[in-house]
Amino acid sequence: MHIQFFGAARTVTGSKHLITTEQGTKILLDCGLFQGIQTDEFNRNLGFKASDVDYLILSHAHIDHSGLIPRLVRQGFSGPIYCTAPTADLCKIMLMDSAHIQEKDLERINERRKKQGRPLLEELYDAEDAQKALSLFKTVKYGQTFHLGPNDEVAVFLTDAAHLLGSAAVHLSVPDKGTFKQITFTGDIGRPEDRILRKPDVFPQADIIICESTYGDRLHEKEIDMHGHLLQIVHETCVEKRGKLIIPAFAVDRTQELIYALDQLSSSGKLPRIPVYIDSPLAINATKIMKDHEDFFNPEILDYIEKDGDAFAFPYLHYVSDVNESKAINDRKEPCIIISSSGMAEAGRIKHHIRNNVEKENCTILLVGYASANTLAGALKRGDKQVNIFGETLDVKCRVATMDSFSGHGDYNEMIDFLSCQTPERVKKVFLVHGEYETQVAFKLKLQAKGYKNIHIPALYENVEI
Repeated sequence: MHIQFFGAARTVTGSKHLITTEQGTKILLDCGLFQGIQTDEFNRNLGFKASDVDYLILSHAHIDHSGLIPRLVRQGFSGPIYCTAPTADLCKIMLMDSAHIQEKDLERINERRKKQGRPLLEELYDAEDAQKALSLFKTVKYGQTFHLGPNDEVAVFLTDAAHLLGSAAVHLSVPDKGTFKQITFTGDIGRPEDRILRKPDVFPQADIIICESTYGDRLHEKEIDMHGHLLQIVHETCVEKRGKLIIPAFAVDRTQELIYALDQLSSSGKLPRIPVYIDSPLAINATKIMKDHEDFFNPEILDYIEKDGDAFAFPYLHYVSDVNESKAINDRKEPCIIISSSGMAEAGRIKHHIRNNVEKENCTILLVGYASANTLAGALKRGDKQVNIFGETLDVKCRVATMDSFSGHGDYNEMIDFLSCQTPERVKKVFLVHGEYETQVAFKLKLQAKGYKNIHIPALYENVEI
């Protein structure tokens, strides 16, 4: 049996891990889009023959885990795609949105290539590919065992990873050399104190663990008063400086956490009476899906909803779908809060809002999630004095603030706690994925201190026999 790593190998995007069983069954874990600059070639070439893959198991709907599924289908994959019902619902909107972004981005890229006399590029995929991919989805419940391969050789079930609505850790029991090997793919590990989702589930003992490591070298700051911190930033930017607060946020989960926090501040009478714009059609649709799956929420927010009626609606909150209304926000001079995707500021309406406000000293860009180093959000978080947006170099004159308390990824203590249901001596191999290499090296040392012996950091395309 082999595992080959076609993405999220010493980086945090493009999650793709291909298991080939003793019987030759090929099971792909995730099929994510590489994000950031200079990733086009990785997205165009999967690294394997799509038609050879028998099954795809999707841990969650984030684009760096799901965004190349339509490309996989375009290149010949036709097997079933297993995931939870919320993940399937979110992918219905996210993959169609991604296809739209691919088409729009390609128009701009090809205009530039045409002027340069260079050959034009073909789109990664289009809406038809996305629709075809969505027709292959099959939903399963947490804890529900399903079987793959000839004679149902591989048994699989999912458990709640608490990273995103419907996110899952994947557990496979695979026959190999007369015995069964238990393989766990953690997907992205959530936080035990998520404001909307339930705590992560415990899971049975594994022989092999493919473990994410995004924050393997850091601890989230303990936010004694998250609401107070957020309110302080709002007050300093919008009341004292009369500026705009721009928040790049992932359309799913992060945006809803922000809305929920602002809803609580509004309900308590603390939020200034200024417009709050959710400028993302994707986030608007995702919020509706979140409401449809309240059974995945934790008891605290369910109690709040029972008392408040709605955790995602309050006075002065505006959901913006129309593109002309979105453009009009930039023309407004009065203070406001703008929450828009994408979270890494690499696509979507947020890039326009940052472009229009990054050189204004009275404005603030608030970063509330992970930002890969080679993205616009990563450059802002790093403190770059200049950024490039739509081919234009701009000076960063606005304030750039961060709030780690909104992060959906567990820090190294929270990831170790997620693994605490395991007996380290019984784990034969740990593969660290979905992290920058230096971070993974640091996390490896922390896991070794907990008793894990055989920890490997695979390189891109590395094929390992297990």
